[in-house]
Amino acid sequence: MMKVENTSTERIKALVAAQREYFRSGATLDIAFRKQMLRRLQRAMLEWERPLAEALYADLHKSYEEAFMTELSIVTGEIRNHLRHVDSWARREICATPLKMFPSRSRIVSEPLGSTLIIAPWNYPVQLLLNPLVGAISAGCTAMLKPSPYVPHVAKVLEEMIKATFDEQYIAVVQGNRDVNTALLAERYDMIFFTGSPSLGRTVMTAAAKNLTPVVLELGGKSPCIVDEDADIDVAARRIVWGKGLNAGQTCIAPDYLMLHKSVKERFIEAFKRESRHLHGEDASLSAHYVRMVNDRAFERVAGYLADGVVVAGGRTKAEERYIEPTLLDSVSVDAPVMQEEIFGPIFPIVTFESTEEAIDFVVGREKPLALYYFGNTKRGWEVVRRTSSGGACINDTIMHIANENLPFGGVGNSGMGRYHGRESFDAFSHRRSVVVTPTWLDLPFRYMPYSLFKLVKKLL
Repeated sequence: MMKVENTSTERIKALVAAQREYFRSGATLDIAFRKQMLRRLQRAMLEWERPLAEALYADLHKSYEEAFMTELSIVTGEIRNHLRHVDSWARREICATPLKMFPSRSRIVSEPLGSTLIIAPWNYPVQLLLNPLVGAISAGCTAMLKPSPYVPHVAKVLEEMIKATFDEQYIAVVQGNRDVNTALLAERYDMIFFTGSPSLGRTVMTAAAKNLTPVVLELGGKSPCIVDEDADIDVAARRIVWGKGLNAGQTCIAPDYLMLHKSVKERFIEAFKRESRHLHGEDASLSAHYVRMVNDRAFERVAGYLADGVVVAGGRTKAEERYIEPTLLDSVSVDAPVMQEEIFGPIFPIVTFESTEEAIDFVVGREKPLALYYFGNTKRGWEVVRRTSSGGACINDTIMHIANENLPFGGVGNSGMGRYHGRESFDAFSHRRSVVVTPTWLDLPFRYMPYSLFKLVKKLL
């Protein structure tokens, strides 16, 4: 299997120093420069579309269609959005000034944070590296990019693409395993953007704390999928099979466990089987669009969950292909590993409930997830959203909240902190700086000692 070579610690130090010096030169501050760089990335996405898609197939068996919809088009859409709006986002904002401060004026200036580090995972290795990069470019930052070594073909193509597109003192790619992560995190940045597991997120946050470096952590967790008694079962099953099967469940916002109202359980299981056949065929392993587990270790971990319950749909595996069929698992203990760990695969444990209140209690009794999905009456869905907490949510759908670049995307609690996409990406890599401008033609005496007008000032305040 192809492997990437570790970037040396010496080269990492040199790149960090060069990017810090480049940022200090002021080269990235001009809005015209930022737009020029966004257009460069836009052209690169077109020129490198085929190599990126081929690399995604080599590493994950991801079809061109799925690669385009879930990776490439999301990045190009984000670039277009920033090109349309970066002028207005970067413009100096007028802020109301109270009478007590007359004749001063108040403004908010968005300034780039500076030198940044972006660490991406393997499951959506193009989108989750380059989408944050769009925000860094738009805000006027430099960026060190670290792809995942678990997708070596993608990592190599990304490195070649970035090298051909940008000067390394501005944007550079470093490669390697967790030793490289350790070397990267030993350096000082003005912001770190990390996407990955909660456990690694804690490592990143610990390293960042040494320099009080701000972080955006896009993590994961066990996202519940609730199917209530009045749900449209056929539609729910179709959208859930699609959402769970996307990237073979290796999606941070994939529905992780299934909560079925007792009255619809059997109907849903049959609908799940039927919709799985419609989407993937009688044998999903023969489908050109069905993704594989990223490596043998991931296959063994996810396949091991099959022992945690009774298979009522799917369940077939092929170790030599790292293939796991979309699977429903019944009779699962809430203490079983499949209910304690983020699955990150196409296995769906079932939990039954008898009232919406019971489902809400189950969800809020666990860590806050990155997503929550509810199928049923819309009004009741809003009540579930109100009573629970998650990074994002869908009512009568799955996954689709990430498709709207105008919606902020991010976690809460154990599933992360900070947001991005659209304006939120620009703000994530920016500092909103408060500025008060006071003219000299009038200098009111009330603020100066010995406070001779204190009684009047007290009334104004």
